[in-house]
Amino acid sequence: MSIQRFEPLGQRLSHVSVYNGVVYLTGQVASDCKQDIKGQTRQILTRIDELLAKAGSDKSKILIAQIFLRDGARDFAGMNSVWEEWVSKDSLPSRATLEGRFTGDDILVEIIVQAAA
Repeated sequence: MSIQRFEPLGQRLSHVSVYNGVVYLTGQVASDCKQDIKGQTRQILTRIDELLAKAGSDKSKILIAQIFLRDGARDFAGMNSVWEEWVSKDSLPSRATLEGRFTGDDILVEIIVQAAA
């Protein structure tokens, strides 16, 4: 079975890999990190929609999401409000939300998903 890869970033990574019926996305961060947690989360979810579409999938097929927040206590509710507007209500994925450090000072959230193709 072959591996498909989409959107390579230099010699470092591909933003999307598909293998054996599963779509793997790299961690996505906002393109405009000057926005608040809601704005950054919206940007990321829009990007996830785009990347899943490239692989022939969509948010209703997400199996698991891993969400990393810079400050969980401060940003959990804001991120969740945007997530709950976006997520497919009939196909809720498994999810983990963690607090983590980021390489960029303005990054508030990073989201990684795996989905069925």
